[in-house]
Amino acid sequence: MVSRIKCRIDFAAWREPRVALWVAAGGVAVGFLVALEVSARCYGLPGPITNQAREVICPPKSGFLLYASMALMMVVLTWRQRFIAAGVAIGIDVAFLVVRWALGIRISDGHPFGNGALWVILGHAVIAVTRRKGRERLLLLKGVGLGLLLVAGRKAGDIWLLITSKTRPTVFDPYAATADHALGNPSWLAGQLVRASGPIGAHVLNYVYIQLAVAAVVVAAYQLRNVAVERRFPSHHLVRTFLVIGLLGPGIYMIFPVVGPVFAYGAGGGHWAVADLWPNTLPPIHTPHQIPFDEITPRNCMPSLHTAWATAIFIHSRKGPRILRCAGTFWLVATLGATLGFGYHYGVDLVAGVVFALTIEAALRALERGWDRSGIQLVAHGAAVFVALLLAYRYLPVEMAEHPWVFGPLLILAMTSVVHGYVRTTGLWDPEARPVTQPEPQPEPV
Repeated sequence: MVSRIKCRIDFAAWREPRVALWVAAGGVAVGFLVALEVSARCYGLPGPITNQAREVICPPKSGFLLYASMALMMVVLTWRQRFIAAGVAIGIDVAFLVVRWALGIRISDGHPFGNGALWVILGHAVIAVTRRKGRERLLLLKGVGLGLLLVAGRKAGDIWLLITSKTRPTVFDPYAATADHALGNPSWLAGQLVRASGPIGAHVLNYVYIQLAVAAVVVAAYQLRNVAVERRFPSHHLVRTFLVIGLLGPGIYMIFPVVGPVFAYGAGGGHWAVADLWPNTLPPIHTPHQIPFDEITPRNCMPSLHTAWATAIFIHSRKGPRILRCAGTFWLVATLGATLGFGYHYGVDLVAGVVFALTIEAALRALERGWDRSGIQLVAHGAAVFVALLLAYRYLPVEMAEHPWVFGPLLILAMTSVVHGYVRTTGLWDPEARPVTQPEPQPEPV
């Protein structure tokens, strides 16, 4: 009788909306990874699940990302547990390093560290299932899932990029390059500035560019700093926005495939490039057309997801201390400089990336607080502007290039309208706390 009641209670708990949402999200994530694994196998390459499984033993592609994922998982642990987990991860990495050195294994592709962090994350999953119960088990599993999602998102993104290069034999770079004349071809200017800055400036920008996920973990760790005390996650945080941007963005790549100026108009494209123009000579204005490109270079420019992620980091760092706000601003500015200065993106990609990020952030915020008229209007406005940008880049590039003083301000105005709408609407959603005014003391009666 008691067992029947317990089963009914457990079944009822699984039907709760929040638990059902977590289960559905987990099912979608697993299904998505399986689909990418199958797609990669069709091209004779290992998928995200295989690549992640290899990193349990083999040198990982990004040790920094694995340790950042472990730090994200540790937000659910006490300080004592965090120190133990970090020590175990470092000890495992040292053991791997000694064994590889003893066996004469050279690390040619990957990092010499990071396996320990992955072992610690997986170990806590086992601890959650075998040693925890109730809310403690669910909280620890959420932490493990959060850490693994960051790693899986990176692996899934790599396969997405492979799929774009295999399934899109032609690219739209001439359309983006022509439309970019409306903004003054900022990638060409930024490329010359990066070259003039020398190796130091290039190294700094490159580090900022490739370690964007680590910066996101720093901001997310601040947002989730009270999880271990409150024993629950906040309703909205940066990791959610980061994952949704990474999930939806590659779908736009399939619609508007672009490889970037350093490949389509520079030395990076080899014989596939239209000409070797970037960053010294501006591309000519002519009627654009699709051009064939190789099956290796990802079509990952429109929109700029690095810009979208850096924008999300900037937004979520606004409620932190001054040093975090300064870091968020620096990472946004440096990311914009790197995307343009290395020739990875056109200026029009960045405008679309900002609108894309704000629209997703607005949708997640509206979902968190409950949809109302202001939320629907904000998301609809952002989506409409984003679609209008893509249509303009595709069907009006020549007109944009021939009338830059008209279309350039219009592009900036369209982006600014989304920024202004987001700031105004979310400001009404989260009014700043005003200091309580104390009533003036009344004179005592005589």
